[in-house]
Amino acid sequence: MNAQHPAVRKFGTAAIEEAAQEIARGGIVAVPTETVYGLAADASDSRAVARIYEAKGRPSFNPLIVHVPDLAAAERIARFDDAARALATRWWPGPLTLVLPLRPDAGVAALVTAGLETIALRVPAHRAMRALLAATGKPLAAPSANASNHISPTRAEHVAASLGARVPLIIDDGACPAGLESTIVMEGRILRPGPITAEQLGLALATNEGKVVAPGQLATHYAPGKPVRLDATSAAADEWLIGFGAVAGDDMLSASGDPVEAAARLFDALHRADASDRARIAVAPVPEAGIGAAINDRLRRAAHR
Repeated sequence: MNAQHPAVRKFGTAAIEEAAQEIARGGIVAVPTETVYGLAADASDSRAVARIYEAKGRPSFNPLIVHVPDLAAAERIARFDDAARALATRWWPGPLTLVLPLRPDAGVAALVTAGLETIALRVPAHRAMRALLAATGKPLAAPSANASNHISPTRAEHVAASLGARVPLIIDDGACPAGLESTIVMEGRILRPGPITAEQLGLALATNEGKVVAPGQLATHYAPGKPVRLDATSAAADEWLIGFGAVAGDDMLSASGDPVEAAARLFDALHRADASDRARIAVAPVPEAGIGAAINDRLRRAAHR
């Protein structure tokens, strides 16, 4: 599919230069990160940020994650206390997003924060996003590169299928290695579980009080177009079964029961299930421990109706 999409460019110097030019013009581009593909724009340009919301059909009360090249750049945008700085030092670059108080002189478009006094920041590890940050010299707002509330993209072809002509350029650098959106932490609590687990961070998962204070908190999110049934050990005739461990299916997250492999394959499997000839999707149980908490978080949101 991606070879037929005119917007796709294989990762390399030429693709990054073309993407940087598009960003400089106030445009948007899709770029891979270690988590999922992001839809990037200059975070300081309100019109460019508005194009992200327009392309995704994303509600304007839902804030965006801003990607920066290093901790020093993050500290020019937000205020860090000792605990936040320790987390950044330990886990950046990587799939950790910190929600922090916004500096008055941050120079970030108000639309990025959805009017909040905090901002979500991340230093990515993926070579494509890091190259684009270096080429643009700008902080880049970059939510997942898919239509809002649909399955997140872990391959360039997922972006092309979801956004089509709404994105003028897609940088293809293969599948995203983590396959799940970043872990989000605010004030010592995990707002969204992700590749870096609660056990690794030594932090607890916050209870959802219904107020959106960070990306990825909507009850219905990452959703296929078909109904999803969880904790399935077998499939009905009209269900596509995504297996795990001892539960075999039409597709497998991990035959060996490896939760890290399952996380990397989750959204790819959901895309295949959504494209199948079955009317519904069933997903085998995945243990809650470790990164399983993040997998189950995404699955519960996918199944929420």
